[in-house]
Amino acid sequence: MPLVPSYIKTLANYIPGKPIEDVQRELGLKNIIKLASNENSMGPSPLALEAIQKSMKLTHRYPDSSGYNLRKKLSENYNVKLDNVVLGAGSEGIMSTIMRTFLLQDDEIITAKNSFIGFRVLANASGRKVHWVPMKNYRYDLKAMSEKINEYTKIIYIANPDNPMGTYITREEFDDFYKIVPERVLIILDEAYFEYAQKEKNFPDSMKYRYDNIITLRTFSKVYGLAGVRIGYGFAHESLIRNLMKVKVPFEPSFLAQVSGFSALEDKLFIDKSLKLNGEGMNYLYENFSKLNVRVVPSVANFVTTVWNSPKQAKSIFEKLLKKGIIVRHLNSFGWTDCLRVSIGLKEENKRLIECLKSIV
Repeated sequence: MPLVPSYIKTLANYIPGKPIEDVQRELGLKNIIKLASNENSMGPSPLALEAIQKSMKLTHRYPDSSGYNLRKKLSENYNVKLDNVVLGAGSEGIMSTIMRTFLLQDDEIITAKNSFIGFRVLANASGRKVHWVPMKNYRYDLKAMSEKINEYTKIIYIANPDNPMGTYITREEFDDFYKIVPERVLIILDEAYFEYAQKEKNFPDSMKYRYDNIITLRTFSKVYGLAGVRIGYGFAHESLIRNLMKVKVPFEPSFLAQVSGFSALEDKLFIDKSLKLNGEGMNYLYENFSKLNVRVVPSVANFVTTVWNSPKQAKSIFEKLLKKGIIVRHLNSFGWTDCLRVSIGLKEENKRLIECLKSIV
């Protein structure tokens, strides 16, 4: 028997956006802006920072493994029971727990090809058969996904809005799709960018679909600006949550993650400012990409993906921006080799990006 399973040996590592420190070390640059990882350019929630600072002296204690205070806060905010809420180290932490909790040996997974790379790693690491359904016009093709459902299907994963495209499935599309899905199949609705997309009138807010086989995942990493502390949360039927709580890593998320998430939920002013800045930045980039004849995929998240004439051109643009101290995300690891994803930055960061692109293209 091999020590390492074949599906782990062939597993590709998760490749994040290039860190600022790497660019500083490799290119000797100092004035660097990072528009690669869909982070909140305004930084973390001030109330969350304050909570972390006040709680530092208690970090010698283990956190509450059940995460009672934050789960209670979330249950009140979303009008559900405490038993409907689970926490994790980012939404990926909960995804991992879902895999370990519910997948049997012969179970299968259905999701979109070239969507969120974090789920791809987890799905491949599970060793189960995965149906990777090609996207259509940079969107989830729910009709094609429904045709892959069979007696072995256990999990269907949908990132809505999608990462890295920022597109979303509509309420009508999801309603039609759900009618076809058997009750025994778990649907994971990953809504990491929900706060940005909720303004769309036909966006299917999964909290209005409290069906027994739907698991909603959300995160504090994006609009709340807490990507570095790793805190995410999920909503589901209490029977699903009860079993997830048995399997999740003890003492996850960390104590500082829990207190920061609790306070971030109260930081309405910061959230409003973040959403306003994002909307203005998105409009600015759309307008200037259009002037430069740069093709974009319409997005409802906090990033926009640009489409270039060829993989060679996309790589060249990425490298030239990097040499100018601007980190964007070349989507070759996602499978979109002709695309660059650009996170919405501060006004001066967006302006610098456009000025650099003008000199390049």
